Amino acid sequence: MRTNWVVLAAAASVMAFTLTGCGCGGDDGGAKVPTAGGGDASASASGTGGQGGGDDVAAYVTAQRAYVKCLRENGVDAPDPDARGNIDFGGGDQARALKKDQKFRTATEKCAEYQAAVPESVEKGNQPTLSAEQIKVKVEYAECMRKNGAADFPDPGPDGLGQGEWDQTSAGGKRAARICGPIVGVPENPGRGKG
Repeated sequence: MRTNWVVLAAAASVMAFTLTGCGCGGDDGGAKVPTAGGGDASASASGTGGQGGGDDVAAYVTAQRAYVKCLRENGVDAPDPDARGNIDFGGGDQARALKKDQKFRTATEKCAEYQAAVPESVEKGNQPTLSAEQIKVKVEYAECMRKNGAADFPDPGPDGLGQGEWDQTSAGGKRAARICGPIVGVPENPGRGKG
């Protein structure tokens, strides 16, 4: 488990993908999914395995189109996926309301067979680009964590992202997270959350 806030933001992004699901082909051998531009986009029936000549993004986009088709067939007005397969169901209150919508939940259950993993290249493309100052803060945070008891806390990558695993359950790790949290904007004693 990771506690790096950038990683948590990335996880939230992935969670949005998981909420929307990922398609793995259609069930009618090349069904058409209406696109926002009024045309049709092919959705293959055989899933993503081996499709797209090894192009994981193309296979993922095809899978997402099949997933959207399934959602639409089950009463959800789902938007088309973008060129990288991302489906924008909105954020914040809109996403929370959608999670509670029984019709959406039922449709996602019915369309679960179309789910595919988000390719690493798509996941990385959805992460924010950090400034030099933000990367410096991530490095300071990692150094603070190691100095204060989380000896296995990794340095961020050159882009400030991609920190690996570390033991969050150790007493030293918990202590370090409390001490170093303010460096990345996490209060030592956060108040009760809303909602």
